[in-house]
Amino acid sequence: MTTALLSTADELHARVRHGRRAVVMTMGALHEGHATLIRAAREIAGPDGEVVVTVFVNPLQFGAGEDLDRYPRTLDADLALAGRAGADAVFAPAVEEVYPGGEPQVRITAGPMGGRLEGATRPGHFDGMLTVVAKLLHLTRPDVALYGQKDAQQLALIRRMVRDLNFGVEIVGVPTVREEDGLALSSRNRYLAPEERATALTLSRALFAGRDRHAAQEALRARALEVPSTHARAEALSAIGESRAAADAHAVATAAPGGPAAVRAAARQALDEAARFDPPLDLDYLALVDPADFTEIADDYTGEAVLAIAAKVGSTRLIDNIPLTFGSPGAAL
Repeated sequence: MTTALLSTADELHARVRHGRRAVVMTMGALHEGHATLIRAAREIAGPDGEVVVTVFVNPLQFGAGEDLDRYPRTLDADLALAGRAGADAVFAPAVEEVYPGGEPQVRITAGPMGGRLEGATRPGHFDGMLTVVAKLLHLTRPDVALYGQKDAQQLALIRRMVRDLNFGVEIVGVPTVREEDGLALSSRNRYLAPEERATALTLSRALFAGRDRHAAQEALRARALEVPSTHARAEALSAIGESRAAADAHAVATAAPGGPAAVRAAARQALDEAARFDPPLDLDYLALVDPADFTEIADDYTGEAVLAIAAKVGSTRLIDNIPLTFGSPGAAL
């Protein structure tokens, strides 16, 4: 299959459409994570539909001192990867095509969620991201658009914008793709020297430590629910290797499902253990949040959550996250 390279919206609009159009938005420097998105788009669009990959390095998303100038631009390689993954077209407009009058006077505002976590560290970033996503949705006119869950706050804001402003498009999130050592795939990984990459693995290790603690507590709680008496419950907890919890079975039984505080503590411990690394990890934030608004969850929270982390290693800033589910409404003893 030949993948068309398009640079103007007129070229894209002139294409005859059959079936659904699925769009994957990128800033280029495509890797296997993007390929996964494109393959998912191909499956959704079906053999009669169309998959369009956008490649546009959006200047509005970069703040002072960020890496706009050195952000990798690899269009030929991007076109080849997109084609192998199943894209029908790559839409790679110039800045003048997307912003014909210069920087737009009217922009999308991300609201309160846009000022938290990533937004607090990078003021204005999400306003610029939503503005270009809105523009590209209008320019590409898709039925469905796919985004990676690695950028969880971005995905949440796009979903909110589409809902609040009545965009007629379906938004699909695709799970994070990781390298064999656990590092989340990112175009910025190529900036890491070998010793920096070893430090960068702390991000995923901290997340996995929180996830594993959550899984252990959920398993412990499920076992505790199976036995009615305090004495029997303590014996059951001890039998599955949770001697500390067995010492206070009542506290385990009445604790919030999964223990958000324990998840945070486990992730923090993994970060503390990496304090001796050279180069060091410069932590920006570790947060356990409600994906609806990215506010920190309480210890009695039930439902979906996101454990998110951001840090700098050398001059490279990386983000990562994992989804968690705490109990279920009405599950308390």
